[in-house]
Amino acid sequence: MSSPPLRLGINVDHVATLRNARAGARPDPVRLALAAIAAGADGITAHLREDRRHIRDEDMARLKAEISKPLNFEMAATDDMLRISLATKPHAVCLVPERRQELTTEGGLDVVGQHNALAPFIARLNDAGIRVSLFIAADPRQIEMAAKLKAPVIEIHTGGWCDAVVDGHQDKADAEWKRIVAGAKLAQAAGLEVHAGHGLDYDTAETISALPEIRELNIGYFMMGEALFVGIAGTVREMRAAMDRGRARAQGAVSA
Repeated sequence: MSSPPLRLGINVDHVATLRNARAGARPDPVRLALAAIAAGADGITAHLREDRRHIRDEDMARLKAEISKPLNFEMAATDDMLRISLATKPHAVCLVPERRQELTTEGGLDVVGQHNALAPFIARLNDAGIRVSLFIAADPRQIEMAAKLKAPVIEIHTGGWCDAVVDGHQDKADAEWKRIVAGAKLAQAAGLEVHAGHGLDYDTAETISALPEIRELNIGYFMMGEALFVGIAGTVREMRAAMDRGRARAQGAVSA
């Protein structure tokens, strides 16, 4: 039995961050998305924040109209974002926590504490044919509630693990990794499709790609930084190669 294919989603938020620094039209995140797809990306992720600090409403509309691959619309669970997502009709919506003062998404969505509010929200998206993903920590209670809420996908927040790896905190990295491994297994057993993202680089993407439960990685900030030096096509190819190396290990484990 072979491991399922592993998809690469590219987050284009920080192209918009750079554009907005001059309040102009360039660099264009849609152009970057098209170049990433041409280089082999399987989908595009964009986070429309309530304060519109990077991606704008018109970016989401253009992405949906112009790209040939699935659009993953990251957003907070608010009435305004529900209205926009239902009008945009992306392939998927990934619900994330959001605070105005944070630099980036700092943790997973608390689906246990917010289940009463999330249940009708998720139902509306499901009824519209939009695939719902919940961005959560690899915590058993959160994973079990995600399944009860009938969200078909979870995306495991890998930020704590990635930060510990980069900072050289091996004990913390090991503990976070064990949580991710156990969480991915639990989620798959609960009938959820498992994605992962936040803070991934070539090395951590290769490592997590060896988990056969993982079906998709969504990566943005690191890849936008690398693209400044080698271009987006080279960055996508290198990330794909890292993922393929990890997946080959998964194949070997399954075969054994």
